[in-house]
Amino acid sequence: MAVAFDALVGAGSTAAELALIGQSAENDFIGVACGIMDQLSIAGGVAGHALRIDCQTLTITPVQFPAEIAVVVANTNQRRELSDSAYNQRRSACEAAQERLGMRLVDIPSDEVETAVRDLPDDLRPRARHVITEQARVWSFADALERGDLVAAGDLMRASHESLRDDFEVTGPALDALVEAAWQAPGVMGARMTGAGFGGCTVNLVHPDAVKAFTQRVGDVYRRSTGLQADFYVVGSADGAREVTS
Repeated sequence: MAVAFDALVGAGSTAAELALIGQSAENDFIGVACGIMDQLSIAGGVAGHALRIDCQTLTITPVQFPAEIAVVVANTNQRRELSDSAYNQRRSACEAAQERLGMRLVDIPSDEVETAVRDLPDDLRPRARHVITEQARVWSFADALERGDLVAAGDLMRASHESLRDDFEVTGPALDALVEAAWQAPGVMGARMTGAGFGGCTVNLVHPDAVKAFTQRVGDVYRRSTGLQADFYVVGSADGAREVTS
């Protein structure tokens, strides 16, 4: 909608400005205290690339996505409602941890994490530890993609999911079952939950020639363990939201 109105009035808004409008709609109207990642990805996407995003400066650096990877999104088909979930609580916990530490969590080096969070209350310590270590994983993942090191990229995705499960506690039985099935499936290079958690989807890096075997195996294992039917989508990155003319 922001892109449409921007085109109609000829405002010439930047991707960052459009993303901020979308974030405001979620924060102020829907009531979810979300960040800017989804909106900035949609506004500033680059076909064939992942995006390295600095959420402080709202700058985007495209990272070439290796051609030998198929990206498969798997839907748990477990409905979630972010505004009714613990999402806002997680954000509040991170803000409280930052206030106590007197600095942004993302500015704390990951090799100093245990010292940094040692004196935080029990309910804040794991939340802060996840953010600090996840920041390091994001940069390492982008570097791994640029090097074409898919083993390292996959290992980082697994570590990310485990941290989201154990420290941030935003996964749940369905997401964990779907990711654990993927970790054991043929052709998988990496798998983790994606989005805000509490249901929703996983993202999987799979060898292109193994996609069919991957979806069949993961779907079967997931159905047996949860009773739910997963849906699978092979996806790719595209250019950002824009006016389309015929």
